[in-house]
Amino acid sequence: MFERGAYTSDSLFLSPVHIATLIIFIILLLLLFSFRKSPFITKFGRLILFTTLVLSEISIIKWSISVGIWDIRFNLPLQLCTISLYMCIVMLFTKWRTIFEVVYFFGLAGALQALITPDLFYTFPHFRFLHFFIAHFAIILSILYMVWVEEAIITLKSVFKSFFVLNIFAFIAFVTNIATGANYMFLARKPQNPSILDALGPYPWYILSLEVIAFIMFLLLYLPFLLKDKRFKRD
Repeated sequence: MFERGAYTSDSLFLSPVHIATLIIFIILLLLLFSFRKSPFITKFGRLILFTTLVLSEISIIKWSISVGIWDIRFNLPLQLCTISLYMCIVMLFTKWRTIFEVVYFFGLAGALQALITPDLFYTFPHFRFLHFFIAHFAIILSILYMVWVEEAIITLKSVFKSFFVLNIFAFIAFVTNIATGANYMFLARKPQNPSILDALGPYPWYILSLEVIAFIMFLLLYLPFLLKDKRFKRD
């Protein structure tokens, strides 16, 4: 089903192509922040990100079907980053702040972790490599677009709201894993490639560790808003 070939890689993590891709990502972040008030970004930024997310999802579905590897165990929208992608699409289309509050935390945390430790067996210039990084770039840039351009804010209540929604999705994924033999959200087993889960103990204990780490990461992601709010009140 997944044949090894010229575009496959067993050591993508921190390889030269991985590092180069992360550098491109950092450049994109700097460009979005630097030009966040420019007429082009305010007028077209949301449309560009929305289109990128939609096309990336359509393309991966079409590719999976065309090469005959679409499988209910792998292709349902129950991975954390796929959930984040769909929520970002709705967020950008509607500018619904409640969705932003929810996806801000697990969208950023999940996509950043995926970029740093990609669970990917294909390297550049395979379509799967390009799709993986473009989709994750777009998730993070979409969330930060809402922060930097739309000036959406996060509160402490948002932390608990997002954590609650995350656990609802995790429960759905857990039940689906049992029913299908899948590994959505890595709740059935660890990914084959190196990841943060490798340091969290064996199954099922690493799931409990993930809960704690996720909540701590949510609090850390809330910190910039807390500091900004305190500075504003002090001024």
